[in-house]
Amino acid sequence: MAAAPTTDTVTISINDVEIEVPKGELIVDAVKRLGLEIPIFCYHSRMKPVGMCRMCLVEVGFKQPDGSVRKMPKPQAGCTLPASEGMAVYTDTELVHKDRRGVLEFLLINHPLDCPICDRGGECPLQNNTLFYGPSTSRFIELKRHLPKAFPLSRYVTLDLERCIQCGRCVRFTEEISGDAQLAFRFRGANMQPTSFQLTEFESKFSGNVIEICPVGALTSTKYRFRARPWDLETKPAICTVCSNGCSVWFDYRVGKFVRLNGRVNEAVNEEWTCDRGKFGHDFYNSPKRLLAPALRKEDALRTANWAEAYAAILEAFEPGGNAVAALTGPMVSNESYYLLQKLFRGVFRSNNLDHRWTRHLSAASDRLESKMGMPTVATSIEAFEHKSAVLAIGTSLADEEPILFLRLRKAWFKNGTKVVVACDRDTDADSFAHLVLRYRPGTEMALAGGLLAAAVESGRATVPDPVREDLKRYSPSAAASATGVPEDRIREAADILGPNAAIVTTHRLLDVADAQGTLEYLAGLAMCLRAEFNLYALGANDQGALELGIHPELLPSGVALADAEAAAEVGRTMGIEIPREPGLGTHELLRACADGRIKALWLVGCDPFALHADRDLVQRALEGVEFLVVQDIVETEATSYASVILPMLGPAEQDGTYTNMERRVQRLRQVIPDAGDAKPAWRIFAEAMLRAQPQTPFFSAEEIMEEIARVAPAFEVARYDRLGHEGTRL
Repeated sequence: MAAAPTTDTVTISINDVEIEVPKGELIVDAVKRLGLEIPIFCYHSRMKPVGMCRMCLVEVGFKQPDGSVRKMPKPQAGCTLPASEGMAVYTDTELVHKDRRGVLEFLLINHPLDCPICDRGGECPLQNNTLFYGPSTSRFIELKRHLPKAFPLSRYVTLDLERCIQCGRCVRFTEEISGDAQLAFRFRGANMQPTSFQLTEFESKFSGNVIEICPVGALTSTKYRFRARPWDLETKPAICTVCSNGCSVWFDYRVGKFVRLNGRVNEAVNEEWTCDRGKFGHDFYNSPKRLLAPALRKEDALRTANWAEAYAAILEAFEPGGNAVAALTGPMVSNESYYLLQKLFRGVFRSNNLDHRWTRHLSAASDRLESKMGMPTVATSIEAFEHKSAVLAIGTSLADEEPILFLRLRKAWFKNGTKVVVACDRDTDADSFAHLVLRYRPGTEMALAGGLLAAAVESGRATVPDPVREDLKRYSPSAAASATGVPEDRIREAADILGPNAAIVTTHRLLDVADAQGTLEYLAGLAMCLRAEFNLYALGANDQGALELGIHPELLPSGVALADAEAAAEVGRTMGIEIPREPGLGTHELLRACADGRIKALWLVGCDPFALHADRDLVQRALEGVEFLVVQDIVETEATSYASVILPMLGPAEQDGTYTNMERRVQRLRQVIPDAGDAKPAWRIFAEAMLRAQPQTPFFSAEEIMEEIARVAPAFEVARYDRLGHEGTRL
């Protein structure tokens, strides 16, 4: 058995209380072990200490052989001082109190007393520290400086120069965390200000984080300004559902309306960061286009109806069942809703025409890497990337598609020296810290993947069967270089970097390229031969959950294939239904069948085919050609104008349910804001439709559905509600 890692510790005293702490731990963190607090402004635990604000001054000395303490002549900054043996720290002396008052008095000389109108009022570290540690009265009677207020740094961030205390947090965030280095301090002295170079727009994809880490009201949210006060808001934990990362967030709302979203600490996923797409992408909750009541098409016009009328019309239209009916879904539907949707279609409508995929390439069940190569397509957790020796990111712009994974990968490079190889047909944000960039011609992904595997085989680091070796001759490093435009030496170097502690990363975006299946097989083969981990990450909030729970024409929950008759029958018995044996149609075939009139009724759940499908003409012909169209969504979309029935669906934060993120982590999202109008959770809509079609014991809560999911799909056993912790659980 391997020995447990040990941490060197030292003994220090804090206010005459001895304590053991890790050697080198900063004093500002060490005091927290005794429940004490040192006030800070510039210090942030996820960034390098700089000691700029001097708010964390403490008295420090060292114990002498005779037991006395010899103090340093001046107070020291606790945020830059590492703990060492025999150190004595004092956080509550008269000198410390005097220094804190002095620092705050200097900060407030030019800081405007904007608290009554400042968006930071009520949750401002400067305000709090002044009340706790500052002078009781001000001695300053001169005029304060006046600078332009509400200067727009970007479409999301507004700068108030008068309030800035030059702590440098925002600048350091862009340099150390997001890596775009778009902010810097310009000028010096009283004129110093954080801004972008040459006053260009602050275009970072992670700009919203500087609003949260600013310790004063200098950087505020353009969208939140003057909308609410902290004491007006109700705050509940939630998860972001804009992309597949599944970030933990705080959801702030007022009188039942969404107001803002802030990052919540989850060390396993997003640490505490958010991307702008998520932080500012939840306005659909307050959209004027919210669907609030069912509607039926009567005499060529949509008219408001009640739920009973809507269910009756749907069940009548879907009564033929079998190949005549189908459903397509979007990515923002919960696990529980996905499960009941496929149960409704397979058990009541007797149809396997289900799909959630909108990529050009749709893998058949027999072509899935899990079944064809025995290779899992999700192997690496977000947190684990910090400890990888090398990572190959191919065919993806991580900052756009998997933003939190991008931040974690940059952290791995910045702190641990991870070698990152970026292979893409366009510039990406990850190029800035990549050890190697492979810029290939569009459409040559398969040649590059084959070339990497061939290079590994030629070097003797990978062994493949003879048929594969013969096939790879067409993709020798020189041939791959000729086809892709990537220099041969770079292909060989990239293959040499990968090894047992490496990971290969791509996303479902790669499924839109030519020869997607062959590309994936080469990449998976490369990972298998080098004992690296292969990851094909989903892009939508719950795309991974849809795949796990059988929203697929050939797969059932837990990944059981319809072709496996015995296993499929067992799944049906556990679900309490008889599953039809005939495979269904994938997304493209479904749309063509609708256009041809072969499918009579189509149910769209949380998706707009016009926005998701590449062939707009096919989508239009399909929605015009299908006889009966159900559109179930949160807001109006282009597809709603074609609907026969419109069903209003609650948003993720308006209901209880779970979501499975890109790394197969299941997280629970409890209801945060009240129901909107007459809308219902998607799972309840499917449950009520099943109950009307076939009287049975209904589901009364999302938790009950998860209990059944855990019985049907054993991987979800760890996702029962009583087992889901603060950070969720990986399947």
